[in-house]
Amino acid sequence: MRTFLHTADGVRIDAVYEPGAAVYETLTPPSDHPAFVVAHGFTGDADKPHVRRVAGVLARYGAVVTFSFRGHGASGGRSTVGDREVFDLAAAVAWAREQGHARVVTVGFSMGGSVVLRHAALHGRQTEAVVSVSAPARWYYRGTAPMRRVHWLVTRPEGRLLGRYGLRTRIHHRGWNPVPLSPVEAVPRIAPTPLLLVHGDRDGYFPVDHPHMLAAAAGDHGELWLEPGMGHAEHAATDELLARIGDWAVGAAG
Repeated sequence: MRTFLHTADGVRIDAVYEPGAAVYETLTPPSDHPAFVVAHGFTGDADKPHVRRVAGVLARYGAVVTFSFRGHGASGGRSTVGDREVFDLAAAVAWAREQGHARVVTVGFSMGGSVVLRHAALHGRQTEAVVSVSAPARWYYRGTAPMRRVHWLVTRPEGRLLGRYGLRTRIHHRGWNPVPLSPVEAVPRIAPTPLLLVHGDRDGYFPVDHPHMLAAAAGDHGELWLEPGMGHAEHAATDELLARIGDWAVGAAG
């Protein structure tokens, strides 16, 4: 099922709901199965092959909602690169609830990983578990060549032009004002919601000090998987890793 959702600040968000193999095969009501709401990375969208692959693996464990963040794909608005995207995720989570799911797990990658952390911190107990993969710990990080390219894309007019026509990503020309709560500041506010942090030790965007900072901020209520040989976000997440995330989420969400 595909529809456009409307966020609290009036942006139309393209979203897809799939009941998932678990619902189909057991013939039990949606309330018996979790819904995974997948928050993609920057320049992704609901139709990108890597997002569809993530959804396909998680569908073994429950229903899946995928959506395109504002400024991405068929969604309206312009990307604020992790700030107002919290409203997009909130709309997708609410839609999952409307399908009858009593348990919702948010799973975010890179930019989406920072969004699921901030959503859980700012919107209270709207989810039963949170999984953040390859997320930054702090804003304005430029310590790697890929992140310097991202900052050029976001901050320069010629970069935003490339984003619009080359990457199907429309980026807002205004900077943050005020600067949103950072992921590392958000993490302590998530408890007691179960939290899983996943990061590759070969992530070319955010080195391992980022997940370690997030894990330290989470304390005893968070769990960190530092994956050997893994790179960045959806492209680097193997089906085996996604299956382990599905298993963890089913147990954590109760």
